[in-house]
Amino acid sequence: MSRYARQMILPEVGAAGQARLARAHVLVIGAGGLGAPVLQYLAGAGIGRITLLDPDTVEESNLHRQVLFSMADIGQPKVSAARKHLLAANPGLTLHTHVDALSATNVQRYLASVDLVVDAADSFATSYILSDACLDHGLPFISASVLAQRGYVGGFCSTAPSLRALFPELPESAASCASAGVMGPMVGVIGALQAQMALKTLLQHSPSPLGRLIQIEMTDMSLSSFDFHMACEPENPLRFTSPELIQTQAQVIDLRPIEEAPQPATPSARRILPEDLATAGLVPEHATVLCCRSGVRAWRAARSLRAQGFEKLEILALGDQT
Repeated sequence: MSRYARQMILPEVGAAGQARLARAHVLVIGAGGLGAPVLQYLAGAGIGRITLLDPDTVEESNLHRQVLFSMADIGQPKVSAARKHLLAANPGLTLHTHVDALSATNVQRYLASVDLVVDAADSFATSYILSDACLDHGLPFISASVLAQRGYVGGFCSTAPSLRALFPELPESAASCASAGVMGPMVGVIGALQAQMALKTLLQHSPSPLGRLIQIEMTDMSLSSFDFHMACEPENPLRFTSPELIQTQAQVIDLRPIEEAPQPATPSARRILPEDLATAGLVPEHATVLCCRSGVRAWRAARSLRAQGFEKLEILALGDQT
């Protein structure tokens, strides 16, 4: 019996749909809590080719929610451990793995030849960089977010508005799973929904998941969804950049205190706390890059500077690298 017999028996899949999945190339960003179920279900469903990016290694604290991994994988790159387990489950999968983080520098290279992008990276910068690029390329983009016992998953770009259209502003808080915690099954539920949306999009099911957002709140056991096809793309959006793309003449402002980051974002960066920006003597006509860990402080500072007449503004989210 065929590996995919129980899937192909569905009239909305069939032999033609299974062949479509076998021809598909999906880019998955992140092999963590969301990425684990995404990868397992996409590989299990017969996606022909997956390209996977993740810069991190497996840690014991990952295992309560990243159920693709085991104790034996601790210390290994996540993409290497993922490769071992996914190919053991489905040797027919073509899997390209990269110990790399998605950035504004490499996004165009990784989008080449893919049919759909899944964002499982848990990073504001990554999500917005991917959404911008997918919108430009007309690629479907399945993005999700999880925190504590709540999360959402949505289908963006291609025939739907982008992530920016639905979320034109970053949240006030930079809370993450690492700082605020998360329930393991909650991540699994959202990741499984991402995989289901990706498969339905590739199979061209109607209604399409694109332009739909599903929200789950497990503290009160509620689920809701809505259509956002009428959301408008924002004008002159704030964009995330990478160190390699910063113009030589740009004024680079590191908003982090020295106790948080002893090394500045770039050798030429000025260290200015957000509350001191108004009196720092910045030139509104110059390109300005605002830097912080997650991008939230830089985003708020950029909004303030834009109100003062600054137009050439970009955000650099540095994570924990400096």
